[in-house]
Amino acid sequence: MRGFSTAIRSLGRFARRFALGRRGAAAVEFALVSIPFLMLTFGIIEIGLIYVVSISLENATYEAAREIRTGQLQTSGGSSATSFTTLICNNMSWMGAACTSNLSVSVQTFSTFQAVTASNPVSNGTVNKNSLPFQIGGPGDIVLVQSFYQWTVLAPALDGIGTPLNGGQMLLQSSAVFRNEPYSSS
Repeated sequence: MRGFSTAIRSLGRFARRFALGRRGAAAVEFALVSIPFLMLTFGIIEIGLIYVVSISLENATYEAAREIRTGQLQTSGGSSATSFTTLICNNMSWMGAACTSNLSVSVQTFSTFQAVTASNPVSNGTVNKNSLPFQIGGPGDIVLVQSFYQWTVLAPALDGIGTPLNGGQMLLQSSAVFRNEPYSSS
């Protein structure tokens, strides 16, 4: 019994020393603070990447839409959804080979600007590329060009921003509305 009371006393002394000790406090505090700090840092990096991809998509869509607006795409004979997707991806070359598989395009013509309605390619959390129209129109037609890029979200807390898709992805979108120039179709 005497050994038990000695053990209790020495455990009590150890507990008091541990409670008063300051060695290792910085390591414990760092461990507690570093997890939210790293989550915040990775979230900021992810939002920055989304912003860069969105701006790149916007610029690439604008440049490719110019080919339709001036009639260059119609007169060159390369007027298919696949060639237009390639044209946008060429303007986003830093995205690499994943661009063509993650990019969808919709091109529609309208009689008036008031009649312009945007396409929605999302159905049940997936992008249905086959439902998107591709009509580039002729001289003087009003055209709506939309491009949709499926971005894989790296920070899971950011799943809710944008248009969420299945598989931890979100949909980034760019649009351009214009009237085709009166180009010569010959």
